[in-house]
Amino acid sequence: QVQLVESGGGLVQPGGSLRLSCAASGRIFSIYAMGWYRQAPGKQRELVARIRSGGSTVYADSVKGRFTISRDNAKNMVYLQMNSLKPEDTAVYYCNSFPLSAPPSWGQGTQVTVSS
Repeated sequence: QVQLVESGGGLVQPGGSLRLSCAASGRIFSIYAMGWYRQAPGKQRELVARIRSGGSTVYADSVKGRFTISRDNAKNMVYLQMNSLKPEDTAVYYCNSFPLSAPPSWGQGTQVTVSS
């Protein structure tokens, strides 16, 4: 059973930055692609960025050029550096494997609020 613990969220002004962290345990982390997902109030959860075990990345158009996903396989960690934050980035952010397992198991997530 994979365990995921997200951290690093908070309240930030528009244009600000945050770095999210995800600690993964419970299975062989390094062979899996990982993703950062987010869910805004009243909206479906969406994938914002993903990274393969070898480090190649893909981003949603809405965050391209502003967010950077990275991973440290030795530490079983995934990160999301978020720059130039916008109010529409406000959401609960989760990490998980990509693609998701069936059924997916989610951590508690970390709240990101972008507001002046």
